Amino acid sequence: MYKPFDLTGKVALITGGNGGIGLGMAHGLAQAGAGIAIWGTNPEKNAQSLAQLKAHGRPVSARVVNVADEAAVVRAMEETVAEMGRVDCCIANAGIGSAAASFLDITAEKYRKVLAVNEDGVFFTLREAARHMVERGKRGDTAGGSLVGVASLAAIEGAARNQHYAATKGAVISMIKGIAVEFARYGVRANAILPGWIATDMTAGAQASPAFTDKVIPRIPARRWGEPDDFSGIAVYLASDASRYHSGDTFVIDGGYAIF
Repeated sequence: MYKPFDLTGKVALITGGNGGIGLGMAHGLAQAGAGIAIWGTNPEKNAQSLAQLKAHGRPVSARVVNVADEAAVVRAMEETVAEMGRVDCCIANAGIGSAAASFLDITAEKYRKVLAVNEDGVFFTLREAARHMVERGKRGDTAGGSLVGVASLAAIEGAARNQHYAATKGAVISMIKGIAVEFARYGVRANAILPGWIATDMTAGAQASPAFTDKVIPRIPARRWGEPDDFSGIAVYLASDASRYHSGDTFVIDGGYAIF
């Protein structure tokens, strides 16, 4: 029987998995059968999300990890693999925003803070996940793996007053393409996801703005904010054998906003 979306026996790691898009992905992956490991910087949110994920009846774990800290990422990856047995899919989703009044007002401090999480954090996370998958492959495990970087529409559109954020997300796309080429021989694929306007804590300010709601949301063909659960399907696809020959791509999940 053809069951390409069955994730039984697989383990997915999601950074920033204790809320928003990351938690939406984690729920979808768990419902498809995967064991789930989440990393986040807030212990309380980790505990709350872990309790929710346990309800799916799959192995789950949570760690407090600052992905901008290289040593912390290396250590957490080793611990996650030791606890869960393996990591078949790693989704580098952790990110922060820092909009400014103008490009001219973006300080070096703000720029480097966003860069540290959104670019360096993705780099460290995917590098260590790739290391695990390649080493596993060299030992004869032919399962390969899936690496996912969560970018943003800001990477491909003009993000005024948010150039530092946009730069990090553009870097994620380029990083993913290089990973896809280098590690395909090991059965490891890499893809990027570009969310549009999604209702999460990061967009709370825009959600509370009547002007934004009146002027921007009507421009989305789907006529609504995206929700974290809207990312369950793409997460399951990319973690599953259904995407085993799909690599180096960018998936725009935005309700049609970018083409309208």
